[in-house]
Formats: sequence, structure tokens, C-alpha cells
Amino acid sequence: MSEHIKIDIDALRKIGWDHWDPIGIRQLDDSAWRNNAADEYDTYLLQAANMILQGATCETVAAYLDDIISDSMALGPPSEAVHRASLLTAEAISALFAGRSSKLLTHRRLRRKNLGRE
Repeated sequence: MSEHIKIDIDALRKIGWDHWDPIGIRQLDDSAWRNNAADEYDTYLLQAANMILQGATCETVAAYLDDIISDSMALGPPSEAVHRASLLTAEAISALFAGRSSKLLTHRRLRRKNLGRE
């Protein structure tokens, strides 16, 4: 049986706005722009979160975010500062799930033990 970790979109958005805002939307006062950007960012951040949950390294996730910036957003090759922001984002997402995934593993171990599989 597969168990899923629920992704807190508000926490994920906070990470995105705090660390990874490649088009600088957080600085705008226009709520329509922020809402549209949030939707676009959500897609990328959810993919990054799923990559982390599937065992990808932070560096791999940062490379994915860098590709989004250069290819999907057409902002050109990421600078060192932009790559650092992508890496910080990946690390923050990883930290978000660190406690949850260890609880999930403990739950799975206890469950297997109770079923006599361990």
C-alpha cells in the first residue's frame, strides 16, 4: 500500500516567494499579477517537491528550477546568484519534508512489524 505525504501549498508558496522568484513578482503590488504568478510558480514548486519526495537530490532539483528559468521563462542562462536561489529553494523544500518523511518511514516500519513482515 502506498502512503502519500500531503503537500502544504501555503508552505511551498512561502518557500517559493522567499527563495525563488525569478521574475520578481513578489515586489509588485498588483494582486492579479501575483495570483497569476502564484499559479505558475505552484506548478514548478509542486514538481520540485515531488522530485524531492521521490529521492532526487537538491542539486538535481535546483537544476530543474534553473531549466525552468532559462527555458520555460526564457530568461537566459541562470547566473550563480540565480542558481544559489534555486538550490536554497530545493533545500528548503527538502527540509519541509524531512520530518514528515521520517515519520512516514517510522509508521511503515511499525506497520510491517505489526503485520509480522519485519
